[in-house]
Amino acid sequence: MKIKLSYGNVGLEFEINERNLLEIIESKGATPIADTKKALIESFSNPTGSIALKEKVKGRQKICIVISDSTRAVPTKLILEVLLGELENYGIKKEQITILIATGLHRPNLNEELESLVGTSVKENYRIVNHYARERETCEYIGKTKKGTPIIIDKAYLECDFRILTGLIEPHFMAGFSGGRKAICPGISYLDMFKHFHGPEILESHYASNANLENNPFHLESTEIAKKAGVDFIVNVTINKNRDVTGVFSGDLEEAFNKGALFCSNSSRAMIKGEADIVITSGGGLPLDATLYQAVKGMVCSLPAVKNDGMIIIASECNEEIGSKEFIDLITQEVDLEVFINKIKNPNYFEIDQWELEELVKARRKAEINLYSPCMLASQYKIPYSTIKIVNSIEEAVNAGLKKYGNNATINVIPEGPYTIPVI
Repeated sequence: MKIKLSYGNVGLEFEINERNLLEIIESKGATPIADTKKALIESFSNPTGSIALKEKVKGRQKICIVISDSTRAVPTKLILEVLLGELENYGIKKEQITILIATGLHRPNLNEELESLVGTSVKENYRIVNHYARERETCEYIGKTKKGTPIIIDKAYLECDFRILTGLIEPHFMAGFSGGRKAICPGISYLDMFKHFHGPEILESHYASNANLENNPFHLESTEIAKKAGVDFIVNVTINKNRDVTGVFSGDLEEAFNKGALFCSNSSRAMIKGEADIVITSGGGLPLDATLYQAVKGMVCSLPAVKNDGMIIIASECNEEIGSKEFIDLITQEVDLEVFINKIKNPNYFEIDQWELEELVKARRKAEINLYSPCMLASQYKIPYSTIKIVNSIEEAVNAGLKKYGNNATINVIPEGPYTIPVI
């Protein structure tokens, strides 16, 4: 039988024998909102846990709107169109507004990429600033968290007297769910902070996992940081696999986000029959599967659906190949992954993007990993076979799995990768 995975812009079909299929794991999804612009405007007037945006922004002089960068499937252009229009109706002038791109440690969004992100009119008429996490002079220290994490945030944000976070709420393999506080941490945080909130003390916690907020140390730390930085209003949305908006959650940093996370949890969960010998999954399609770095999310999120010592087969376009220079160095040089884990437990050791290899180790501990990516096959960079095996096709990897586990081996398929939450 033929099955289609989310992959790149158009998807990827592959074929398996139906007798091996345990099940195709898909979330129940949510109904798209008929009129998203209307829903956004209504959410500004009737927000969750907050007075109306119009009343709240009265008398404020400098407004900062934080947006996600181009690696996230947020309908930023639409959100900005409606939000900026409403602010103008409230008497806020264009020159009072700064749009800050929460790049985290990613590259800045410039030129055509910026225009694609925000639209031509916004690019030409508003002040837009990229966050540069590696440039200390662009950030300001404002204190520490209870755990001792230094809070060093983008000055463009702190200089404003009214701060709005926009974003997408979706399952996240470390933070439980994206959105809300993540626009601050890691979105506009300084490099030194990553050592703390992306360190092993937090990420090795059982609670720092997909679709879980309860006792999640990453969620708790990033929420504390966002509250210390100051957030006046959030505008978050949820989307389906067709990128249609399914929910709008505006208002208080915590109350609106929690409401959106619950909605996302209910629509993204998929009750499954059990673990299979082999799981076939995806990086989630563009923009998420542009790099191997991001594809790790699909690997980790598939873990509930695969047996111990099983096999994960993941298809991810990786049109930008591996990711940052630091992640390239880590994943191509580390041969013994448990030695790497012992390294990062040393408080004197810290490498940018070590957290993503740490997450990959979680997947590798449970299962063999096979990656289908023509871009990675052609790449000049070679990843140790003990970490990930790059394959020529999904079918090639399946055949290897059947040889390893027998012709009656079971297969689970997760077409949407990190956007689906498998639950036994």
